Amino acid sequence: MNQRSITISILLLNCLSWVYAENEPHPPNIVFLFSDDQRADTIGAHGNSHIQTPNLDQLAAGGFSFRRNYCAGSFSGAVCVASRAMLMTGRHWLNLPRDKPASNWGDAAVLPAYLHEHANYQSFLIGKWHNGRATLNRSFKNGRSVYMGGMANHADFMVQDLTDGKLGAKRDAKGFSSTVFANEAVRYIKQAKDDQPFFLYVAFMAPHDPRNPPQEYREMYYNRRPPLPKNFLPEHPFQNAPQATSGRDEGLSSWPRSEKVIGDQLCEYYGLVTHLDKQVGRIVNAVRSSPHADNTIIIYTADHGLAMGSHGLLGKQNIYEQSMRCPLILSGPGVPQGKSSNAFTYVHDLYATLCDFANLKTPAGIDSRCLTPVMNEDVDNVRDSLFLPFQDNQRSVRNRQWKLHVYPKINHLQLFDLSADPHEMNDLATLPGHKADVDSMLKLMESWRKRLDDPYPLTVPNPEPKKPKYDNSKRVLDVWQPKWIRDKYFNGRSPPSRPKRSAAPKGRTNKR
Repeated sequence: MNQRSITISILLLNCLSWVYAENEPHPPNIVFLFSDDQRADTIGAHGNSHIQTPNLDQLAAGGFSFRRNYCAGSFSGAVCVASRAMLMTGRHWLNLPRDKPASNWGDAAVLPAYLHEHANYQSFLIGKWHNGRATLNRSFKNGRSVYMGGMANHADFMVQDLTDGKLGAKRDAKGFSSTVFANEAVRYIKQAKDDQPFFLYVAFMAPHDPRNPPQEYREMYYNRRPPLPKNFLPEHPFQNAPQATSGRDEGLSSWPRSEKVIGDQLCEYYGLVTHLDKQVGRIVNAVRSSPHADNTIIIYTADHGLAMGSHGLLGKQNIYEQSMRCPLILSGPGVPQGKSSNAFTYVHDLYATLCDFANLKTPAGIDSRCLTPVMNEDVDNVRDSLFLPFQDNQRSVRNRQWKLHVYPKINHLQLFDLSADPHEMNDLATLPGHKADVDSMLKLMESWRKRLDDPYPLTVPNPEPKKPKYDNSKRVLDVWQPKWIRDKYFNGRSPPSRPKRSAAPKGRTNKR
């Protein structure tokens, strides 16, 4: 073969390689839908016959549900901050820098940037970002209708657009939060091109309070009221954490909790979930009717759960099941349809799972476990137990049967047999015959603590009083609650100071 023939052959091979590369499908697009404060038991398809979630039900029917999915505790009363930090880094909060872990993620490879840098994903942010500007700069370069904060009146808030790493001026969102964010997601999906995969991260603010869904959505539940949680109590029987008597979340209802007030708030909470479900349906339909339908993974999860009257609590600053558990549904190409698992999972396991979807090796130093083997039925579990540490005042560990709670500040233990008592209503810690069970679970907890280098003691030499001191005169009214909620639950009190709509309240950073 002469030189000319060799040259032509090389050119032909290069052309064929280029054509093959152009036609080779890229890794799947990822649409990540992230709700805020959503209990695991608020989806019809997962067993709640009192809530209307037809779109999430359909997503579950066409996908895979993880029924024991948890937030791994928190370093903050604003649990969503910790949950989002863990998701974005794939690291347990005890493995994040101890200095300001909300916004200091050390050398962690941040998920959206990692997908962009190593698999050419176009990463795009819509909705809530509650971890500060520095982490945003490391995560996303572009986005629309970004809310830089923790909470706001769903019907009256400001957003910003993110373009080439620069946040634009604040502007009126001009709509209800879930609708605004869904509008942006639909718009993005419709204009997305096929030249590179996209990671669309849509972080809703619902069903976080204020619990002010559009009126028709709360009226539908006022008219057909859901039952109170089986573990409803008027008050929590002991001081489980400082936030239980002085926190903003717990002050959204007076003490003792009345069945009527909690019932109304549950109706309003369900209304937010059902309204959010409708917006999720719009996004899913946009994917299904787009050219990306056959190559897009849809993920639906939440940052954590919420008490909503369980155990006499309202918030998420506790280690009970209803506050740490949250839904997780995956759907799309390669995901088994209509199946579910009781494997123990953390929200931040989605980091390794998304890397697997993108055919990427996970970076060093992460705690995240890939869930694909569970979905493919190659394994039953990715871990045998869960550790739920909350600040320095609560610790919990659970396995298939037992769950142990430790309250270091008051030197108190609780033991629950979850196989017989899934709602954690019967404390067995001090009953005869259960000392060996307590000791076994303490040993399991110590193994987790050693693994994560947990620095906080499980007992203190001078414990605080166990008896809580509830004081309705000290209930905190934040400025985000709309007037009808202030009139209904706070006797018409005015907020302490009304901020300019373009800024957070003075002395606050939009926490929780």
